[in-house]
Amino acid sequence: MDWIAINIHLFRMINDLGKEYAFLNPVMIFIAEYLTLFLAATVMLFWVSRGNRNRIMIFCAVITFILSEITAKIASFIHSNKQPFAELPDVNQLIEKAVDNSFPSDHTILFFSFCVTFSLFNKKIGFLWLIPACFVGLSRIWVGVHYPSDVVTGAFISIITALVVFLIMPKFGFTLKLLNLYESLEHFVLSPLQKPKKSNSKDY
Repeated sequence: MDWIAINIHLFRMINDLGKEYAFLNPVMIFIAEYLTLFLAATVMLFWVSRGNRNRIMIFCAVITFILSEITAKIASFIHSNKQPFAELPDVNQLIEKAVDNSFPSDHTILFFSFCVTFSLFNKKIGFLWLIPACFVGLSRIWVGVHYPSDVVTGAFISIITALVVFLIMPKFGFTLKLLNLYESLEHFVLSPLQKPKKSNSKDY
């Protein structure tokens, strides 16, 4: 079989699981559509912790995502395909999706950009961050909106980009300067909102 046939065969194997194990479909729909809310909340929690390491980690994850999306856009000029439900018969499509180029998967790029970066900054339990990223990739195939090649390519681009950014960005003095500038602006904006504590002591 050529790679196109293999790609379709793997898609069928995963997508047909939704027909055989229909009780898992709500879980896969939630992961495919709404796990981004969990990621957004996690990013906010890391950011408001105000730890320099956490904020540098978020900064690197954002840079990784931007660079990965640029690379993905270039890749889409080299190869493109529509969503499986638009190209194949009898696809178990579980969510609505506009028909356009699905190569590579943007959801996969988003999750792998952030989750791989988180894992690199937290080596002891970092591998746990790869679990939601993998489930998102799997779920996008399960619900019928991406081929395995869309997901694998998105993951590959994000992993390589995350490694490069992790090795380079934290070493740049510019990164810390930018972070310090942001924190100065943050302090300037928030300081008027922080009311001074009233003293309970009385003068006699």
